Amino acid sequence: MKLEIHNLSKKYNKGKYGLQNFSLTIENGILGLLGPNGAGKTTLMKIIATISQPTEGNIKLDGVDIAKEPNAIRKILGYLPQDFGVYPNLNAFEFLEYIAAMKGVGGSNLRPRIEQLLEGVNLMEAAKKPIGSYSGGMKQRIGIAQVLLNDPKILIFDEPTVGLDPEERVRFRNLISDLANDSIIILSSHIVSDIETIADEVAIIKSGHLITKGTQGDVIDSVKKKVFEIEIDSSTLGDFKEKYLVLNTIRKKDKILVRYISDEHLKGAVDCIASLEDAYLSSTR
Repeated sequence: MKLEIHNLSKKYNKGKYGLQNFSLTIENGILGLLGPNGAGKTTLMKIIATISQPTEGNIKLDGVDIAKEPNAIRKILGYLPQDFGVYPNLNAFEFLEYIAAMKGVGGSNLRPRIEQLLEGVNLMEAAKKPIGSYSGGMKQRIGIAQVLLNDPKILIFDEPTVGLDPEERVRFRNLISDLANDSIIILSSHIVSDIETIADEVAIIKSGHLITKGTQGDVIDSVKKKVFEIEIDSSTLGDFKEKYLVLNTIRKKDKILVRYISDEHLKGAVDCIASLEDAYLSSTR
């Protein structure tokens, strides 16, 4: 499968753009979307899911324009929006049966499928309790389960790990990693480690524009041999920030350990192995 995004723009009131001249090709595997708040990640996902229409440009799934033929993607789509809602009086079984009916999924295999998904997101023990009694993280996990109900070939997750503890984030990553070989998975997250752990490719978005896209190695190469750490006096931090891109600081009594990006090697600085987070912060600041 191939999703081809051509010169996509989304214009809102007063001339504000959510996306502008955005082009991207997505194939089987996991694409991690990184970008600050308001970058356009959610706008892009809504257009791919055919919930929103672009102002200009198009998206083609294996050559089919999904704006003109939305069912081409809807019948194989699983989507978890950032503002996923639930019916608080239903329990997990009832809710997933309702969503299954909405998606046209049924038959004798439905109940075992729901049980399998609830096991996968670690909700079997709470499956008969009203969803209204669930924590935020549990509601997020029922949202992840509903995405997978119809065995989709295109999966879109908008901030899926919000509210999940570290153990549940690992469980989620393992769950979708198993699906990546023959599916397109688009994962948006503010948590760089979630992207770093499982994404085959990374796309960084800022202000509605695509900044870079490639394998993690390709993206990290942009800051390779440019990341350093150095201890400086706390009184000089302000001046240091004016000269260099500071990624992180750690206070050590009267000194500060600074991780920064530079084209030059300062005396006393230590070379660091560049990370995806370094490349992300460098490209979006």
